[in-house]
Formats: sequence, C-alpha cells, structure tokens
Amino acid sequence: MAETVSPSTPALLASLDPLLREWLPRQRWFAGKGSPVTGFSPVAETELLPSDGRLGLHHLLVRAHQPPAPAEAGDCYQLLIGVREALPPRLAPALIGHLTDGPLAGHTVYDALYDPRPAELLLEALRTRARIGELRFEREPGREIRDGLVARLLTAEQSNSSVVYGDTFILKLLRRVVPGVNPDLEIPLALAREGCARVPAPTAWLRAEPGGESCVLAVLQPFVRGATDGWELALRELAKGEDFTAEARALGRATAEVHTALARALPTVTLGRAQLAPLAEGMTERLAAAVRAVPTLRPYEDGLRSAYTALADLAAEGRTWTAQRVHGDLHLGQCLRAPSGEWSLIDFEGEPARPLAERRMPQPPVRDIAGMLRSFDYAAHSVTPADPEWARRCRAAYCSGYAEITGADPRTDPVLLRAFETDKAVYEVVYEARHRPDWLPVPLSAVHRLATPDPT
Repeated sequence: MAETVSPSTPALLASLDPLLREWLPRQRWFAGKGSPVTGFSPVAETELLPSDGRLGLHHLLVRAHQPPAPAEAGDCYQLLIGVREALPPRLAPALIGHLTDGPLAGHTVYDALYDPRPAELLLEALRTRARIGELRFEREPGREIRDGLVARLLTAEQSNSSVVYGDTFILKLLRRVVPGVNPDLEIPLALAREGCARVPAPTAWLRAEPGGESCVLAVLQPFVRGATDGWELALRELAKGEDFTAEARALGRATAEVHTALARALPTVTLGRAQLAPLAEGMTERLAAAVRAVPTLRPYEDGLRSAYTALADLAAEGRTWTAQRVHGDLHLGQCLRAPSGEWSLIDFEGEPARPLAERRMPQPPVRDIAGMLRSFDYAAHSVTPADPEWARRCRAAYCSGYAEITGADPRTDPVLLRAFETDKAVYEVVYEARHRPDWLPVPLSAVHRLATPDPT
C-alpha cells in the first residue's frame, strides 16, 4: 500500500510513536503479538475534527514495523485518535496517553470509538456520503440512514471493532487494512443483490485510496435486534441439558441457502486433478509443519496424511468438484439467531491472517461445513463433563438441514469432508498449543477420530 500523507502527519506520528508502541500491542485486534513494535510509518492521515477545540479527531492509517520483517513491510492499521485536554472518567478505558511534544503537545489522546460523539460523526459522514481527504464515505442507493442514533462500542470484538447505533445499525471497522476488494463487503453486497435474506445487506461503507490503491475500512449493516450468536445459544442450551438439533438443522438450511445464492451471484469453477493436487499438497505441508510445532501430533501423522492422499487419489481417478465463493471462517460465533428463530450469517472477512487473494479464491462449500462441524465439537467440550454425543447429534442434524436445501448431504462425500475437517483440526491443534493449552484436548480428540477413518 503506497503512502499518502499530509505535511503534518510525520510530526503527529512521531509524537504518538512512543505511546502507540505501548498501546497497540495490548489491543485484542493487534495481529503481531509476540514481537515488539520497533516503529511506525505513515500511510495516510485525515483530520476529521480540528484539534484546536475541546475535542479533536484524527483518522490514521499507519504501518507497524516488527522484526524480522523488512523495514518497508509491516501490517497497516486503522486508528481513530481522539484528542482532548483531559479525559473524562467514562473514557478511561480508551486512554492511549498524554503527549508532551509535537503538534498536539499538552493534550490527551485516546481510542475515539469509545466516545459517542466521534463515533456518531462517522455515521453522519456515511449518511451524507462525505468525502474528507483520502476518505470516501459511500452508501448503497436506496438505503437511508436517519440521524440522531446514539453510538455505543461493542467490547467483545477480536480482530476488528464494532459500533452499534441505536438498535438500527452496526458499523464494523476493520483494524488491519489491506488493499483490494474486501470479501466482508463484496460477498454481502452480492448476496443482497441476489435477494438472499440470510446475510444483513450493507447499507454503507468507508474506503480510502492512499497512493491510488483502494481499501475498505468499514462496513455499515442493519443491526439484528435481540439476536443471540450461535456460540452463546449453544452453550446456554448445553448448560440446561436442552436439545439443539432443531437449531442445528435450521442452521444447516441457512448455510445452504447462502451457498446456493453465492453460486448464483459469483463465478464457480471446477476442481480436477490439476487443482486438487496442490490443494492436497498444501494440507500435507501444513500437517508436517504442525507436527514439528506440536510433537503430540506425531503418532497421528500417517493417519491424518491419509485423509489428504485419499483426496488426491480420487482426483487422479478423474473425480471433480465444484468450487465457489464461501464464508471462509464459518463457526457458531459467526451466526446470529433472531428472536423470530431465523438464522443469519455474518463476518465474511475470512481468516484475517490469510492473504486477501487466498480468502477470495473459490473453495469447495465443504470448507464452511467442516468449520461448523468442528464448532459443534468445541461447544460440546465447553461443558463439564464434555458431551460428545450432543456434538454427534448436532453434526448430523446440520448436515441433514443442509441437504434439505441443496439435495446433497455432505456426508455422502466422506473423502472430501474428512480432508477439510482434518485440515481444520490440525490448524486448531497448533492454535491451542500456542494460545490456549487447556483447550488442546478438544482438537486432539478430533485428530484421534480423523486419523482412523470409518471404513463405511
């Protein structure tokens, strides 16, 4: 991403630098944990409110440098920097620090999304289709935004930040920014234009073109009032000992409706031997790397590898599969159940750590299905004692619901399903070993099952 900066930006960023080095790595959405931030370089800066009053607001795109990446590399982050002479107690969690030099010396800077007024300024800019510096506030034709909605920041986000306006809209602000077409806007727009009601239709969005490279910065969508995410709902029903198969079946139908709409809205491709061979090789390479990182996997390595060789063998025999755009990171937490009982799918960004081009590639729909099946397994192991039979029933109901819409039960293609579920479980083993060792038995139980496939 090329740089486009105003004359004041270097001085502002230089004064912010020591504060950001401490503050940025503590944020849940910071992707570079485990390596120190050694400096920043500016990509773009826009003054949204002048800092000569009691409240200022600066929009920054900055590149964070971390070893061992080269100096010109580094992730680009979107920051909304609020400026006040003193921070009121209600904004204490937003504090970045106090500036002692630079153009804002003597002021306090903070994460402005915690502050309703700056957050509401963003909504007003989207409502009026404003253009401010590099920022382009755009709105879908025919979709209106009323003013006067009160903003509140959601604090449970992980890789991004979200602000709810009244009970009407939710703005997802992307923290780690990459140039190109972002699937979190591309796919919901395509589904809305296809008439698929399973995904909230984008109302407006924010983008920028620093150095001529377009990048999506935020997406505004309708807020599903009273909705419960699938993870919370599953855990609640598990705790009460309630059956979840009806919900799992409905969720399977919702997933299938999204997949069929995506296949109509965006191009599909056929995967044959030429495409499946590198896909299976990639899975095999990830397994080898996982075994090196987590030696506990070693006894299962041959059995797990057989899932990938079986897929490659089928492709070599002439078997083909259809690939299309999919969700890319589907699990119970990416699904919302409205009070009416209807399920919606959200967050089409895909796995943020993967390159954008990879996230936009057509995939077999079973990739999403495998992610959801693993999510049922995780939910079942989140209670004491674990309830693997609950997971088995939910997995079966989900696949049955999917088949009710598509006419094809994922379980009737066991080689493809096993390969993708194995790849997901191997990824989970590495993640849990690094971040949540207490959870490692959950994917390892799946590894034990997947390494010895059912001969039927």
